Amino acid sequence: MPFTGKATYTAGSLLPEIAEDVADIISIVSPYETPLLDLLGDSPRAATSTYHEWLEDSLLPNRDDISHGSAPGTGTTVIAMTHGEYFRVGDQVKADGTSELMLVTAISDNDVTFARGYGGTTPAALTDGQTIHILGNAALEGDDSPAVRFTNRFRTGNWTQIFTSSVRVSGSDLAVRKLSVSDELDYQKQERLRELLRDLESTVINGMAPAATTHGSSTVRRSMKGIIPSITSNLFTVGAGGSEGFTSSDTLTEPQLNLALRNVWENSASRVDTIVCNGFQKRTINGFITSSRAYGPSDESFRDMVSTYESDFGVCRVVLCRSMPTDSVLLLDSSRIDVLPLAGRSFHYKPLASTGDYEAGAVLGEYTLECRNEAAHAVVTGLSTS
Repeated sequence: MPFTGKATYTAGSLLPEIAEDVADIISIVSPYETPLLDLLGDSPRAATSTYHEWLEDSLLPNRDDISHGSAPGTGTTVIAMTHGEYFRVGDQVKADGTSELMLVTAISDNDVTFARGYGGTTPAALTDGQTIHILGNAALEGDDSPAVRFTNRFRTGNWTQIFTSSVRVSGSDLAVRKLSVSDELDYQKQERLRELLRDLESTVINGMAPAATTHGSSTVRRSMKGIIPSITSNLFTVGAGGSEGFTSSDTLTEPQLNLALRNVWENSASRVDTIVCNGFQKRTINGFITSSRAYGPSDESFRDMVSTYESDFGVCRVVLCRSMPTDSVLLLDSSRIDVLPLAGRSFHYKPLASTGDYEAGAVLGEYTLECRNEAAHAVVTGLSTS
């Protein structure tokens, strides 16, 4: 080719001998991380039915509340309890916040008769709703064995939910040479899988089963119940009209977080090890250390992040998750949570019949949530979002 002396800038990319310069990278900004699923990991077992069940049990209760409306006084011996069946004659008991010991001498339905000031202790004023702790039973020497008491194991479960997304690529699209993509069909599979994993995490946290025909039908879609709807025992609402101890402020505070952790610890053998929150509440938790943060003259980096929260009631990893509602924080015992695929139905690609010049298929999977002992977890909700 003869020398022409022309420069590339005289015609730019219009020169036929200049090849296109396109980076061999496809950049994606859409969020697809699944931090909670990554933390939980793969379940060691699979579900074997569309309704997955597990067994739960509990020990006999060792505390009860004074029934509202009973208005017991300092010398009252017969007190209406919420659950009289929790008590046995011979139980030593102690009211919450008092030093008085009492002894159960008779039980009639929910009316429990106490010997007040047992062991020389001073009788205390009792109030409606006050908690009575059962310390233990004192048996008579040589007495017959007491009546048998036991708890019943019970089944609880969750439905599986099908997650699916279609893939369809024309023959021409498969044949042409692509930038940064060697196989368009494989690329579409990867993209749909990322979307389905993102949807699975959001459903695990927030999903709900239908109110009727929970097993599904040709018109009712079967869906799993998520973690937040599963928690009923430790559901704390912050702000006006909220749960006891959570009414002072709509903004999450460290005392409130500790109160929720303490409630879980007091009512279960669980220790919360995971705090799941969105971006706004994560910044609020980071703010717990603001007043105590200090830096030296030579420090060149500013750190304002709480990745682990350690309290008397557990060491918790703080997980930042986009799927969490903005006004809520989850407190989880991760050892009691598993996300299970239905056997043989973990995410996979299924080719479908083609009736034309294209390749078709679907990426699909069927999963359920096993949230054991819902009282081992907690939700703090009603938090400020601005």
